[in-house]
Amino acid sequence: MITYTLCTQKTELEQILALQKANLPLSVSESEQQVEGFVTVHHDFDLLKRMNDACPHTIAKDGDKVVGYALSMDPQFGNDIEVLVPMFAQIEKAIASSSQYVHYLVMGQVCIDKAYRKRGIFRKLYETMKEKHIPPYSCVITEVDHKNQRSLQAHLAIGFAALSTYHSGGQDWELIVLS
Repeated sequence: MITYTLCTQKTELEQILALQKANLPLSVSESEQQVEGFVTVHHDFDLLKRMNDACPHTIAKDGDKVVGYALSMDPQFGNDIEVLVPMFAQIEKAIASSSQYVHYLVMGQVCIDKAYRKRGIFRKLYETMKEKHIPPYSCVITEVDHKNQRSLQAHLAIGFAALSTYHSGGQDWELIVLS
């Protein structure tokens, strides 16, 4: 039975990092990336823990095994991961005229173990994230690499809406919001 909770243990953070490593583009073939998706950012333990201490990550567990995660990234970490700096700049531009999204939480990355995909875990991770973090946050914002169509379609299917599209680091990004 899969359970959904917030990350509270060092071992859970370590399992998140192992699952992340297995799904980075260097670990997944080009054809598998198109079918299964991939994650873009590699976190180190220290940053992942600091992010978790500020706003705990949402995890799916099968017993003691982390089988999925959705990372929480408070905007205070906006300059800590170089590849995400442009995203935070785009978020600020996109929400400048809307008081609705002022106190946002960034979902820093979502990933499901391959053996556990197509079981509704993706949707339930976001439901749990919303339940645990809205309020105090007003919404969840994230970005998806335009090439990662599996991930983009999955996000749109559970209620994310487009905020903007932008180009950075040689990639096209879709900035999306869930409120």
